[in-house]
Amino acid sequence: MQIYKILRAGEWAALRTDGETRGAPVDIADGFIHFSTAAQVAETAARHFAGARDLELLAYDSETLGPALKWEPSRDGALFPHLYGPLRLSDMLWHSPLPLENGRHVFPEGVI
Repeated sequence: MQIYKILRAGEWAALRTDGETRGAPVDIADGFIHFSTAAQVAETAARHFAGARDLELLAYDSETLGPALKWEPSRDGALFPHLYGPLRLSDMLWHSPLPLENGRHVFPEGVI
């Protein structure tokens, strides 16, 4: 199953430079990296990145992340994927800009 991580431009640049990251400030504070499923990612963008430009959408295979990936209840009791370890560039399947048009983020075809 593909799962998704949204990064701001600076976070994306750091991941490309360093090859791995502990995530955004919220991830570091919570002690895990927040991911979303295809069914969850649009609401994640709307709630946590409203109006934000220069975002990058990263796709990962949940199986590749192994036992460091835990499915835990979050928003409205839904299970969300949380990575208890570094986010590695080498594990990424693909990435795409997440443009903002008319106040909403536009996802690549087939994601949502």
